[in-house]
Amino acid sequence: MARPSSAREDRPKAKITREGLGELSRLLRYVRPYAGQFVLGLGCLVLGSLVTLGFSKVMGGLVDAGLKQQMGSAAANNLPVDLSGPLARLDALLPTSLNQIALVLIAMLVVQAGLSFLRIQLFVSVTERALADLRRDLFGRLIRLPMGFFTQRRVGELQSRLGSDIAQIGETLTYTLAEMLRGLVLFVVGLSLILFLSPGLTLVMLSSFPVVVVAAVVFGRRIRKLSKQAQDKLAEANVVAEESLQGIQNVKSFTNEGFESSRYSSAINELLQATLRSGTWRAGFAAFIITALFGAIVLVLWYGSRQVQAGELSVGQLTTFFIITMMVGASMAGFGEQFAQIQRALGATERVRELLTETPEALDEMPTVASRAKGAVTFDRVSFRYPSRPEVAVLHEVSFEVAAGKRVALVGASGAGKSTLVALLQRFYEPTEGRILVDGISIAERPLSWLRAQMALVPQEVLLFGGTIAENLRYGKLDASQAELELAAERANALQFIRALPEGFDTIVGERGIKLSGGQRQRVAIARALLRDPAILLLDEATSSLDAESESAVQLALDELMRGRTSIVVAHRLATVRKADLILVLEQGQIVERGTHDELISLPNGHYRRYAELQFLPSDAPLHLQRKSPELVVTELEV
Repeated sequence: MARPSSAREDRPKAKITREGLGELSRLLRYVRPYAGQFVLGLGCLVLGSLVTLGFSKVMGGLVDAGLKQQMGSAAANNLPVDLSGPLARLDALLPTSLNQIALVLIAMLVVQAGLSFLRIQLFVSVTERALADLRRDLFGRLIRLPMGFFTQRRVGELQSRLGSDIAQIGETLTYTLAEMLRGLVLFVVGLSLILFLSPGLTLVMLSSFPVVVVAAVVFGRRIRKLSKQAQDKLAEANVVAEESLQGIQNVKSFTNEGFESSRYSSAINELLQATLRSGTWRAGFAAFIITALFGAIVLVLWYGSRQVQAGELSVGQLTTFFIITMMVGASMAGFGEQFAQIQRALGATERVRELLTETPEALDEMPTVASRAKGAVTFDRVSFRYPSRPEVAVLHEVSFEVAAGKRVALVGASGAGKSTLVALLQRFYEPTEGRILVDGISIAERPLSWLRAQMALVPQEVLLFGGTIAENLRYGKLDASQAELELAAERANALQFIRALPEGFDTIVGERGIKLSGGQRQRVAIARALLRDPAILLLDEATSSLDAESESAVQLALDELMRGRTSIVVAHRLATVRKADLILVLEQGQIVERGTHDELISLPNGHYRRYAELQFLPSDAPLHLQRKSPELVVTELEV
């Protein structure tokens, strides 16, 4: 049930502190609904540990019974079995027949097997159910966090929280805590039993422990350090190989195969030296442990045999002592790894709790309004700075109005603030200053779920989920019928290519929609937006990455989508910009020009006119176009 040590060593550890244990205890609330099963599992664990210790006692009795039968009753009376103390009463409970004791041992094995089965099943059931609840809560919290949170976190990091960190906590609950408790029971009860059996022999046995423990700590630290160095060298060698293979075209073009082989060979040599040093210390540690353990065994057997010879201990009792000693030693040996595992779990707990304490968006705190927005949008002196870059003013006192059903185009260089305006309208972020209104009411006063339900976004890079086309379309309307899907696809100029696919609407699009072309993905996104039937449409560079043929098909679909809706279009392509009722030209977070296409293109030395010259005229355009005015250039290029 434990994970490979190499994987565990890579995970960061946290110091065991009162605060850390408090964090872990707060996560234990996920175990409370299954507390009955958990307590029953603990009972099976404790009882199983006691049965294990009792098994060693009965094994000693089996040895003594065998000796009695071999030596005869007269000689057997001389065996020192009538010891005083609590263990004498245990001896009296054991049967005297060899066969009867063997049956007792078999019965104890059956009981131990049953208790182990119940313990593992109960702990796994409790842990997996608790982790399922934790994963649901964590993902539910993640998916409701504001966009500002995601701009400062990597997706891989968040996936690690949902995956490896929660698995680490689960491993601790299922395996580590149980094994630590089991080891603690074996250590405490076992040590007590061997003290009752022979205090002198116990002291002899314990005298060898400090040497082994100190050596294990010293060797362990050195070996972990060398192992880490070897892992680092292996990672460096892998980087060399990855870079060479990924850039194989450059390697071959520059005939640097020998150079790359030399680089990799050098990295492998460093790895070899690191692993050899680690191997030397591991070999030394193994040799020491073997010597120390077997030396301790010899010492215990020598002293115990002297006690047997002196009549102070029976052979069966020595056997019991030896078995229990091995159990106590094994439990002590496991405490180090279990302690490290708890440290890793505390680190994982801190990271998971950090996400659980993040404040989510108020998506469900306000009731959803059933009415549909008219679609009038107003930006009133809006300024904005991203939380991750508060020193940079992205927008500065931006003001404009869009009447319901009208189109506004946002034009400007990259970084001018166009996409930020779209994000602010969806309340992915809150303005630093100013207000944004929909139908004359501040969006801060609108229920967030209602506000976003009035909008649909068609981005430049369409992200489709890895299911079917139908499932991606229904993301716009979860209960859409097949007829609605087909109508939306037809209006988005997508029905023809969908029907041409072998599985039609049931075609799997692949991860991020990789099995579809860029134009096909855009039309699926437009159909999805049509199904949502928004009052406000947001287009963020929806055609900028398409070829001419795909753009033509997508543009027809966009015209259908924008009909009768308030549309805010971030665009560079002329066909979309020209049809806008209002064009806003942004530079460095401010509106520097506003008007229709004809008004702006006629402004001498205007920003939009210069933008048209730079953006709409290809660098390889014919010389006769380059000599014409921007108005004629625009007209001829559109034809």
